[in-house]
Amino acid sequence: MLSADRIRELFLALDAELCARDVVGEVGLCGGAVMWLVFEARKATKDVDAIFQPTAAVREAARRVAGTLGAPEDWLNDAAKGFFHANLPRQAVLDLPNLRVWAPTADYMLAMKCVAARFDSHDLEDVQFLIEHLGLGSPEQVFTTIKTYYPRRLVPAKAQFLVEELMAEK
Repeated sequence: MLSADRIRELFLALDAELCARDVVGEVGLCGGAVMWLVFEARKATKDVDAIFQPTAAVREAARRVAGTLGAPEDWLNDAAKGFFHANLPRQAVLDLPNLRVWAPTADYMLAMKCVAARFDSHDLEDVQFLIEHLGLGSPEQVFTTIKTYYPRRLVPAKAQFLVEELMAEK
């Protein structure tokens, strides 16, 4: 598991590696890294799910950092890139000389977690946390938030059932 301090250490090393290559990289966080680093809703995360540019340069630099610092080779990965949708609102997390790290806002994270609908993972707890964090009081408010970022056809039915169940428990 990666703590916030360890993730920061890895990002500082990634910045140095990118600097040595004369590359400026951008990393957009998602998943557990956002829930921990931005919202402090978790104690650690197993990896850093993200999108990044330039893809090949950042991926290679991250592998070199992993080897140097003894981190898992896939500590930074883009496995969740399919869940990002157009026009997402961002907030800065780290602004280093050769690395910009950002995360989606809470409302976008809620929408993304609902669309991913992996409720056998931490997503269920994350959805519940984000609903409370945003002060949403009804399933309709949650679905309005989701529709702001994703077309209805991308929202699985199980997301609707889960949100309704979570809100009924309140």
